[in-house]
Amino acid sequence: MDSSDRAPKRPSRWWYLVFGLVVASALAYVLRDGPKHIPFSEFVGLAERNELTGTLVIGEHRVRGRAVSENGDWNFETFAPPGVDVVALVQGKTPYTGAGLEGSANWLPLLLAGALLVLVIVVLVAARTRGNAAVSAMPFSKHGAKVLTERDTMVTFSDVAGVDEAVEEVREIVDYLRAPERFEGLGGRIPKGVLLVGLPGTGKTLLARAVAGEASVPFLSISGADFVEMFAGIGAARVRDLFRKAKAIAPCIVFIDELDALGKARSNTSSGSSEEREQTLNQLLVEMDGFTANESVIILAATNRPEVLDHALLRAGRFDRHVTVDRPDVRGRLEILRLHTRNIRLGKKVDLAIVARRTPGFTGADLATLVNEAALLAARRNRSHVGMAHIEDSIDRVLAGLERRTRLISPREKGVVAVHECGHAIVASELPHADPVHRVSVIPRGANVGGVTLQLPREDRQMATRAELLDRIAVLMGGRVAERVVYDDLSTAAANDLQRATDLARRMVVEFGMSERLGPVNVSAGATVRFLKQEPGVKGTLSDETAREIDLEVRRIVTTQEERVRVLLTERKRRLVAVARVLRDRETLDARQLRSLLDAPFKKKTPDPTT
Repeated sequence: MDSSDRAPKRPSRWWYLVFGLVVASALAYVLRDGPKHIPFSEFVGLAERNELTGTLVIGEHRVRGRAVSENGDWNFETFAPPGVDVVALVQGKTPYTGAGLEGSANWLPLLLAGALLVLVIVVLVAARTRGNAAVSAMPFSKHGAKVLTERDTMVTFSDVAGVDEAVEEVREIVDYLRAPERFEGLGGRIPKGVLLVGLPGTGKTLLARAVAGEASVPFLSISGADFVEMFAGIGAARVRDLFRKAKAIAPCIVFIDELDALGKARSNTSSGSSEEREQTLNQLLVEMDGFTANESVIILAATNRPEVLDHALLRAGRFDRHVTVDRPDVRGRLEILRLHTRNIRLGKKVDLAIVARRTPGFTGADLATLVNEAALLAARRNRSHVGMAHIEDSIDRVLAGLERRTRLISPREKGVVAVHECGHAIVASELPHADPVHRVSVIPRGANVGGVTLQLPREDRQMATRAELLDRIAVLMGGRVAERVVYDDLSTAAANDLQRATDLARRMVVEFGMSERLGPVNVSAGATVRFLKQEPGVKGTLSDETAREIDLEVRRIVTTQEERVRVLLTERKRRLVAVARVLRDRETLDARQLRSLLDAPFKKKTPDPTT
């Protein structure tokens, strides 16, 4: 234990006793000449026995003087009853003076006593403040981690699905904590730290809790933000206290959630907040280096921003193993859905395999929300079972947001929205590399001011070809072009489509090397990475000519796809108007209904959808 962890010494009680004796002596000195108050009858007795000495001071009601007795001289004070002549009582026996005493009491001893009392209080408070300053801060330096056991977590690997590779990676930790001699006998050692990396909602915390439940060892859980404090040195003290507790109850697991709040890369700034965070990070690095192989303390940490972590944390010997917890594939989604529907009353027609295929890109948290929303929706509609329709509506709600049916839309606006969304839908249905349309609606959802066209890919994909990216841009431009083809005018509904199309085209140019003008070069070194998703950026050292070429190439890609869509929708204008009129009336069309409308023969001229 270092000196910073020792409890500060309190002032000695002997010191208090000595200080009290000094104060008492001072008070006795101040009050030693203070008069003793005696009854008037005793004063009369002193006068009759001639025991008065010195000169009496006689006021209107008060008498003060000095008396002589066996114990020596002493001062006294008394009050004369009304009508009593004190002068006649002592005349001829004791000299006296008539100086008045009323309102002229000697307040000096009382003032000195009060001043000494205030001084005592100030000294005691200062001593306690100095002696107990660190003691008062000790509660802040406690780690605050929750110590859980397998009974508290109630989670095992059977409750984790869709991340089989990650489970296999961390299963070794469980085997080591259960039987460390099997690994140590072969000369191997378990990694000191395991970093779980993945998008939000992929199950990093759940996986850590499952490790604790399987290993049957104490599990200390804390967030990286719990170490951050406004007081200097508190974060480092909490780190020391956490690892001291872990060593005391080893074997155990220390889980630090949101590690990026604690382990951000150190910078050259000298602000107080950054210095405090860096002290905390330095203490964590020291504690991780201080472990030995036989302490049986495993550190698990989770983050969705590994790019901001300090390199010293990620080097060998600290977080030796990095486990990626990715989005589940279709088989993993099916397993997750089966887990979350164990306590849900599903209808006979519900096919979870179909739901898994219709939810590509969903994380475990998204699927849990989907199942819960379906159950709530079925209860709201007074159904005894959760049907496929409830799940379909829940998918739309998770993807696009809640329906806003109370939003008032004029008939003309509704017709424009119908044409806009049908433009997206028809282009997506006609292009060979576009994702098929799942549902198209004119009902606003979430923050959207217009309708929504939902596309679901046919399969899980980890990459995209140039043709697929161009078709995505074309689908995004479909709504804007449809408005121009039908109305020969434009609306503000395409603002978000234009932004997404431009961003995608820029990534094709600066990241993917898919530009004919710039060739196979990557100029996105200035791009930023947030939450495992890269945002497009351009290297700051580019020349003005190259930057201009990038802008021209992005514009060329977008305008080329716009012209491609214009030709396609102009040829299908009558079909576009017919489908838009049906969509305006029905408000929502699914994939089957849309396909039947696109394949239906024309019988007569279709009216404008806004009339």
